[in-house]
Amino acid sequence: MKIAPDLVASLARGRTVILASGTNGKTTTTSMIVAGWGGSVITNETGANMPAGHAAALVESKGDRVALEVDEAWIPDSLASTRPRVVVLLNLSRDQMDRANEVRHLAERWRKALESHDDEMVVVANANDPLVVYAAESRTNTVWADVPTSWLADALSCPKCTLAISHVGSAWHCTCGFAKPAKVTTILGEDLTIDGVSVDLELSMPGEFNRSNAAMALTALHCVNVDLAEAARRVNAIHSVVGRFSTRRWNGHVLRLLLAKNPSGFAAMMATLPDDQSDVWVAINARLADGHDPSWLYDAPFELLRGHRVYCLGDRRLDLATRLEYGQVDFVVVDDDDTLPTSKETVPLLANYTAFSDWLARSEP
Repeated sequence: MKIAPDLVASLARGRTVILASGTNGKTTTTSMIVAGWGGSVITNETGANMPAGHAAALVESKGDRVALEVDEAWIPDSLASTRPRVVVLLNLSRDQMDRANEVRHLAERWRKALESHDDEMVVVANANDPLVVYAAESRTNTVWADVPTSWLADALSCPKCTLAISHVGSAWHCTCGFAKPAKVTTILGEDLTIDGVSVDLELSMPGEFNRSNAAMALTALHCVNVDLAEAARRVNAIHSVVGRFSTRRWNGHVLRLLLAKNPSGFAAMMATLPDDQSDVWVAINARLADGHDPSWLYDAPFELLRGHRVYCLGDRRLDLATRLEYGQVDFVVVDDDDTLPTSKETVPLLANYTAFSDWLARSEP
């Protein structure tokens, strides 16, 4: 990259590129794009989502179809270098507190980058996230997706005038005129409709957030003329993404691994848990990939775990336990993982980046 600063641009030239970005869901959405496209698709499957990772992916093959996830802070550079046919903008919310830009600053950077890009690129944008709408509204070639979006705590006030945004049903608006745009992609039950074409969305992976990811991925594929029925069939068949949502065995336990890295992610994952007072394991680290400041735990709605017994694991298990005590959630601090109680049922394990990687490495399918 030092020798050839324009390496990514050179490698991407002449290829059909789809980018996916957002605070949450970009790895899963990119995997869905790859699966739905079918055949050979170049991608950064390891999750290396900055220029070096893009270059590494692009040199692996001379194929002409590319799907890349992009760190949200790198969208302006990636648009300029890869010249994508489609860019998917999922959401914007607070992330690691010790290193992430303020969310509205990112929305402003996205907006400026999109305004300066050529009109041939299609933007697939989440119509339910006001910050994403603010970033993409000035584009004439934007396809709006009305998809489930549970976390809006970072977009309570208007990014244009700062007044409160009003939510009525599935619509939202501000008195200044900023409002939810008309949608092209909608989800109703198991029916996904994209630009008037309906397909069955019967995902093998859990959660409304995965339905959102799938809808955005399939909308992007529709924009490059992929047959929607075939693409949906391939996406519906995905059971896990890089170990996420997979069922694993460890030390006599059966675990379901769930990755969550920030308040929005934890809220989404906790919403998938059964309401049966079952045990839940939560592992929290604060290493480089996680962000060294774990105070984001106080923004995550751990009160949703009331009724469950939570086993606190990882380097920052005491931080987690303190948060759960404030939230009046029953918990057990686990200093030795070998003392974890056995269960006949599959135990959900929620973990942030490095804790997830640790458990993925120590367990087996």
